[in-house]
Amino acid sequence: MEVKIGVQHTPREIVLESGLSAEDVESAVSEALNGKAQLLSLTDDKGRKVLVPADRIAYVEIGEPSARRVGFGAL
Repeated sequence: MEVKIGVQHTPREIVLESGLSAEDVESAVSEALNGKAQLLSLTDDKGRKVLVPADRIAYVEIGEPSARRVGFGAL
């Protein structure tokens, strides 16, 4: 699942591939925006954790589930 996070006062967005479902990502974002958590915490496919302060989130775009990559390209 591709997730794009826009952060206030930064020109670039954060893009990550996550193994979470769209509902799981949506609930994590909702908890952060409702004040239940001060940080939005998501983990990408490679196990790296992305933390974004909840008060700096401009937008979150949840994409389609990604298809398996096929071929001999660099990983």
